[in-house]
Amino acid sequence: GLAIEPKTQADQDKLGIGLNKLAEEDPTFRVNTDEETGQTVISGMGELHLDIIVDRLRREFKVEVNQGAPQVSYREDITAPVEHREVYKKQSGGRGKFADIYVKISPQDDQEKTGLEFINSIKGGNIPREFIPSVEKGFKESMKNGVLAGYPVEAMKVELIDGSFHAVDSDSLSFELAAKMAYREALKKCRPILLEPIMKIEVVTPEENM
Repeated sequence: GLAIEPKTQADQDKLGIGLNKLAEEDPTFRVNTDEETGQTVISGMGELHLDIIVDRLRREFKVEVNQGAPQVSYREDITAPVEHREVYKKQSGGRGKFADIYVKISPQDDQEKTGLEFINSIKGGNIPREFIPSVEKGFKESMKNGVLAGYPVEAMKVELIDGSFHAVDSDSLSFELAAKMAYREALKKCRPILLEPIMKIEVVTPEENM
């Protein structure tokens, strides 16, 4: 595939019209927008085919485009478990902020599972029940940006083991922020790695050629 973008704002609308017309004429020519990178990616029967498309955009539709290789959508993962305590405290006249969490962050060992697996192991009300979802939310939202290069984290487990709260200063937001701070600090120690995309292809061949 080839990533293309209009050279000027004026080319933006003309590009969309030109690509739609060319795709209608030629069933082997495809246009996709990559949801993650926001890039317009065109694909066809090979390099020459795409060169002709870009040339036709220029000549027939008067559209100037920049072209290049599509951006790769990487993912991040972690490879080692870490236990971490995070205390979030803020005192600024009047009511303060307080949250204290102790978590174990570990790689997801089930290959089929993606996203966050959150385990609440709090005993005896050390953290009130209404604040637990905020801890989960803090980790879930943080996973959109890994600590290596800012790519989403594919999967991980977080066990909330212990913590404490303040009867006046603790609230849901304090626990959410504590989780986000814990994520940033602890993930660096979880031996993060970069995952590259794998292409899935199907090859059909006559039996005599096997």
